[in-house]
Amino acid sequence: MEFSTNVKNLRKLKGYTLEELAEKSGVSKSMLSQIERGDKNPTINVASQIAEALDETISSLLGEKQKRSVSIVRLHERLVYKDENTKFERHLLSPPTNDIEFILNKIPPLKETGIFPPHKKGVEEYIYVARGKLQVELGEEPQIYTLEEGDSIYFEADINHRFVNLSEEECNYFLIINSTKKIYKQFY
Repeated sequence: MEFSTNVKNLRKLKGYTLEELAEKSGVSKSMLSQIERGDKNPTINVASQIAEALDETISSLLGEKQKRSVSIVRLHERLVYKDENTKFERHLLSPPTNDIEFILNKIPPLKETGIFPPHKKGVEEYIYVARGKLQVELGEEPQIYTLEEGDSIYFEADINHRFVNLSEEECNYFLIINSTKKIYKQFY
């Protein structure tokens, strides 16, 4: 049953012991153990108590699929920022959100972006160079990385960062800015 597996997996993901979930939900430890093993089917009230304690809905614990969201960003509808001084272009390829941005940056030959200030702690950047040669400078006393076409880099973006096109052609690179701040735990 998906409910039992989902409860167990989510409990572990959140780092709760059976005792802690029992305390939060008001469902006994032995009942939770039986539910997680699939030995017992909870009543709707018990399922509701467990869902609330895990900050979930009963539907999500049952594995019911939510209606998926689809957004299309048309070429002519992109949010584009153009720096008049450097001719640097930033094209937002994803719908504007607070969590993840998918961006195409274009730097003219032998130009740079200027220094970007640090993001908040937990923000990550992923870069893939599609065209040209990109120099990535990270930190106050910058560590310098040179990326060729097809190379990628990841970094925690709570530091100053700057990008320089080292080639005599336009440099295009894809950038993903992830602000979701997820915490992953391993269970053995």
